[in-house]
Amino acid sequence: MARGTKLLCPEGMFVRPTHDRVKEALFSMLSTKVNGAFVLDLFAGTGALGIEALSRGASGAVFVDTSPQSLKFVEENLQKTHLASLAHLIKRDYLSFLNTTEHLFDLIFLDPPYSEGYLLPALKKIAENRLLKPDGFIYCETEGEPPAEISQLYTIVRDKKYGRARILLLKEMSL
Repeated sequence: MARGTKLLCPEGMFVRPTHDRVKEALFSMLSTKVNGAFVLDLFAGTGALGIEALSRGASGAVFVDTSPQSLKFVEENLQKTHLASLAHLIKRDYLSFLNTTEHLFDLIFLDPPYSEGYLLPALKKIAENRLLKPDGFIYCETEGEPPAEISQLYTIVRDKKYGRARILLLKEMSL
């Protein structure tokens, strides 16, 4: 639907968009899981991952970020791609959102600032609050070695490096 649309992105380093090569690899892995999915784009930035999911048939997406500037870019990008009717934007801290949401998600995108230490607390809270649907997936982007505790919470389906970025595709552990 919005394929090929160039998304708006702020200048500077406060947002680090996912590279196109990484995005293509991710959505290739998720090809059959996106259509009809309800998506969470936590640490939304420009909204690129959630918007890509919507453009590939996701039924709806929640975009969460603490930055009013980031949410402004998400809103503008949703308008530009004509996908705004499928989205809900929330200005809130990630832990506050994860503690209060009543939604369950098919796909969760986690691309937090690399150096802030948000990834593991977010993954723990998602598991604790059972926010991932049973057949759902979590995409994480980080750098360096992922925290070892991740494998105690989730099954690592994919672990791949793309330059500085390391992507992980996770699902609930099978009992």
